[in-house]
Amino acid sequence: MKWSYLLALTASVWLAGCAAPGTSGDASSPFGTTKPGARQPASGDMSPVSVTELHSNGVAPLDAPADLWVRIRRGYAMPDLDTDLVRQQEAWYNSRPDYIQRMTERSRMYIFHIVEELELRGMPTELALLPYIESAFNPQAVSSAKAAGMWQFMPATGSSFDLRQNMLRDDRRDVIASTRAALDYLQKLHDRFGDWHLALAAYNWGQGNVNRAIERNKAAGLGTSYLDLNMPAETRNYVPKLQAVKNIIARPESYGAILPLIENHPFFDTVDITKDIDVDVAARLAEVRVEDFRALNPSFRKPVIFAAGTPRVLLPWNNAVIFDRNLAQADAQSLASWTAWVAPSNMPSREVASRFGMDEESFREMNSIPRGMLIKSGSTVLVKRNSGAAPAVASHVVNNAQLSYAPEIVLRRTSVQARKGDTIASVAGRYDLPASTVAGWNKRAANASLKRGQAVVLYLPVRAAAAAASDGSNSARQKARAERASRSHPRERVTSAGNARNVKAQAPSTRATDRSAASDKSAPGGKSGAKAAPKTTAKASAQPSGRSTTRGKGKH
Repeated sequence: MKWSYLLALTASVWLAGCAAPGTSGDASSPFGTTKPGARQPASGDMSPVSVTELHSNGVAPLDAPADLWVRIRRGYAMPDLDTDLVRQQEAWYNSRPDYIQRMTERSRMYIFHIVEELELRGMPTELALLPYIESAFNPQAVSSAKAAGMWQFMPATGSSFDLRQNMLRDDRRDVIASTRAALDYLQKLHDRFGDWHLALAAYNWGQGNVNRAIERNKAAGLGTSYLDLNMPAETRNYVPKLQAVKNIIARPESYGAILPLIENHPFFDTVDITKDIDVDVAARLAEVRVEDFRALNPSFRKPVIFAAGTPRVLLPWNNAVIFDRNLAQADAQSLASWTAWVAPSNMPSREVASRFGMDEESFREMNSIPRGMLIKSGSTVLVKRNSGAAPAVASHVVNNAQLSYAPEIVLRRTSVQARKGDTIASVAGRYDLPASTVAGWNKRAANASLKRGQAVVLYLPVRAAAAAASDGSNSARQKARAERASRSHPRERVTSAGNARNVKAQAPSTRATDRSAASDKSAPGGKSGAKAAPKTTAKASAQPSGRSTTRGKGKH
């Protein structure tokens, strides 16, 4: 046994010596061939290794923090401000611990996503705190200047960053879309000014204003940093506010603040929407409260989600799987009770409501249409979906949904008396009506001559009809007074008649400004294909001198 052990040891040493590098090959050659003139390393030698010194600001931590606040602090990269304004803002927040608690609690649903996006772009993580300044992390916030969402985009700026705004949704409130737009905008501003403080000032004040302030300082030989520029008070306090929040998040114990635990993992997940679905149905299938569903999907303006315009929604992380499972088992025809419909012509609310079996009051409330308004052609409105299978609303409808309306003009049948030498066309002209329309109402030709005092039927807006009736009555009374005076004083007949004419000639010119959107078919006797009726600008001074009466309300 002992000899066998020694023999094995001797064999191992001999084999190791054969395997050691020697003069038979070149370590730099993969095939072991020797290059002419090459230095042959001695047995056991290794090629020299070059050493390069790496410069770094610090050692990157490899462990992922459990607390999102730690992750945010690690990514701070903006220069600090240390000014009296910062200390004033710190004192303001320090005196309102309940406010800090509310807004940090509200942010737990959104801030992880923002931090992720900032890190992917290599941007300072303190920018994730900017919605605290803009909206206290309220995605439904709307300013007096009409800025909306937690990033507070103005309508025009939002549109320039592809945030769609229509009657069905407002992407300025969308968590993912508005964050993408805000970070795009901030990156653009940083590229423009090369300084994060100036970029933030431009985000609040507008890049044109910041650029002009810089140019003014250059012309005056002054500095051009954030602290050097002359700005409005709001912008002057904007960066100090962010610095104050940044300091509180960095050292909450120094300010007596208690930050809620926000774990370092996603709060929400995205789920695909392939069929139109009511908001309350989606919340029920996800097994979350409607309020919580809307908090994650604040861009929806109506109680229905159209798949063609919103192909995904956000749900709490653990509820996404629940939603997919319940959706697969749900009846596809029962998912949506509302649909979008485009008005083919100008229509009153009651007519649209009746077409879809809805109460007019409910229809107007759903679409925020004031009473007495006419829905204009091409407008998109929300209506009840008919029972049974219904096609999904097309993308061009939901992506361009707009609602326009105008005051509904109520027409009244009015009878006026013709003057001497009048024709249908001249009467129509006095009321700014198409001659063909008035001809159709009276079943006469447009150039037909009229006798003095002959009745002419018109359909006028209520106020214009009342004015016509009033002027007609005044003219009749003036004529009667003149005739009575001439009978009592024959010698003054000519003078009295002249005075009557002068009174009529000097009558003040008043104008009724109602415009009618109704066609000829809205009144009896209208000719098919006639022009739209009453432009309705009625001139009192041009009213016929004869008696006029109004009978009934006519059709709307």
